[in-house]
Amino acid sequence: MAGRIRDEDIASIRERARIDVIVGEYVALRNAGGGSLKGLCPFHDEKSPSFHVTPARGFFHCFGCSEGGDVISFVQKIDQLSFTEAIERLADKVGLQLRYEETGSGGPAPRQNREQRTRLVEAHRVAAEFYAEALAGSPEAVAGRQFLDERGFDHAAAERFGVGYAPQGGEVLRKHLRQKGFSDHEIITAGLVAQGRNAPYDRFRGRLVWPIHDLMGDVVGFGARRLYDDDRIEAKYLNTPETPIYKKSHVLYGVDLAKKDIARTSQAVVVEGYTDVMACHLAGVTTAVATCGTAFGEDHARILRRLLRDQDEYRGQVIFTFDGDAAGQKAALRAFEGDQRFVGQTYVAIDPDGLDPCERRQNSGDLGVRELIARHRPLFEFAIRSMIDEYDLDNAEGRAHALDKAIPFIARIRDRSVRDQYAVRLSGWVGPPLGHSENWERDVVSRVRAAAGVPDRRAAAGRGRAAAPPPAGQQALGVPVHGNVDPQTLELERAALRVAVQRPALAGPTFDDLAPEAFLSPAYRSVRETVSKAGGCATQGGGHEWVEALLAVAPDDAARHIATQLAVEAMPVDENAVQRYADSVVLRLHEVWVSRQLVALKAKLQRTDPSAQVEVYNRLFGELMALEKHRRDLRERGIGSAG
Repeated sequence: MAGRIRDEDIASIRERARIDVIVGEYVALRNAGGGSLKGLCPFHDEKSPSFHVTPARGFFHCFGCSEGGDVISFVQKIDQLSFTEAIERLADKVGLQLRYEETGSGGPAPRQNREQRTRLVEAHRVAAEFYAEALAGSPEAVAGRQFLDERGFDHAAAERFGVGYAPQGGEVLRKHLRQKGFSDHEIITAGLVAQGRNAPYDRFRGRLVWPIHDLMGDVVGFGARRLYDDDRIEAKYLNTPETPIYKKSHVLYGVDLAKKDIARTSQAVVVEGYTDVMACHLAGVTTAVATCGTAFGEDHARILRRLLRDQDEYRGQVIFTFDGDAAGQKAALRAFEGDQRFVGQTYVAIDPDGLDPCERRQNSGDLGVRELIARHRPLFEFAIRSMIDEYDLDNAEGRAHALDKAIPFIARIRDRSVRDQYAVRLSGWVGPPLGHSENWERDVVSRVRAAAGVPDRRAAAGRGRAAAPPPAGQQALGVPVHGNVDPQTLELERAALRVAVQRPALAGPTFDDLAPEAFLSPAYRSVRETVSKAGGCATQGGGHEWVEALLAVAPDDAARHIATQLAVEAMPVDENAVQRYADSVVLRLHEVWVSRQLVALKAKLQRTDPSAQVEVYNRLFGELMALEKHRRDLRERGIGSAG
């Protein structure tokens, strides 16, 4: 186990790595006045710069998406690195030799491990350049160039992905690396050369090779594709063996290219091969990655979890693409085991003609690849339908066997609400026995719950258990609500109503545009409707007459009581700042409400099949884009009012 970096060295990194210089490598910064710099945020899309850097304090903050921190956290976020990786990356930039605490494990010192890694990574970098030059200029590599050309990849595409060619000679790469100062021990340890009976020999010979990068962008291994029929190794693909820097379960091909867009879009597309990754990226699906000679597993899921940064208004997507043949469908079913490792939703995209993304691009161009990914289906749905489609659902025996197969599968879904939904859908897909349709859906749900070891809620409801008290924050506010509402949201609703009651002209049309549904508290919603009945805020002068008008149309004593409270509560700002305060709270509530609408609309869009429901999908997508723009406008207006 590697030792811990000394605290003094971490402090030195913070002092020596200037945040404006490091951030400036990724963001064009300009003077914002007051010792601050600003630019367009690298963590979310925006047209007006809201990303600020303060060199004197060593911090950054985005007023649009609320990302912020010091130089170390910036490198962690921008390059999707761990804390230790970010420290080591910055140490290289500022020329600081890190010191590690002793672990007492008896293993090699961290410094030795790091020096070895540096040498092995450098050997891979030299090998990647050698292979790429061989593909571009060697007469022997014509078979490799033809392979790429037949699949629609030109010279520029090969360069973009670093594709190369390994010469057929037994020690061509070995001699090249020896000339560059690497020892046989180093290049054998790196996996570039293998130890033969008599002498070391090149591991990859006569094959097309793809460099495999880690999250930090370093080449740590290669994947090699067979080109010649007389290749002594029959396997179509040959990968770097396990080495100190290459663990096949810890790497994803293309992750260095995809990581920023995965983080930005909260979507990852997992394909099966190197050419599939190339096809997706060239087609505009820049979140595509692939495993390297192994099935998708727990460690791969961990990598994607680091990259998929969940957002309040939208949860991440992982879309698996598989060949449409039986083997591909089995792979999709195996992926179910990994589905619940993700916080977000998992989907599967399978081409109806059985084509992989590379083949789809050859047949239908870039648009065909994008359409393939857009036609993704929930993985749970695909897995369940694949199971029950094996049986004849037109007869009782087939339906019974389908249920017996699918129910234990659904019972393994950890999210109870999702599990119940698929139990309901299963009852519809299979269909009830003749004469037993009345309670069919309920019976299937009960069987799934029993298989999951969860008591039926109907039975639990009759046991007389006392209801749980509302959250403490809601009790303190004394406001009845439905569901578990964040106390901060309740306070925001109250703040907006306070402005509407005391200073209606300042709340103005922006408040009047808020629908009653913007208020999660039924009591606050009632007051909002009272404001509307009284004529709205935009034309009101406020004062005693306005409060009396509200009390006159209030539907009940509860609404009148809250309105009276709001009328006498103190504003948390002085008179000079009350306009900015009014704008900020009303706009913020507007943004929160729009964000909730986005959640519902995105969920509806995800459930829509874009190939079967083109008009509906396009309409929903248009509504989504308009709503996203509305939310961005509200956020920008809110930032302006806060300033």
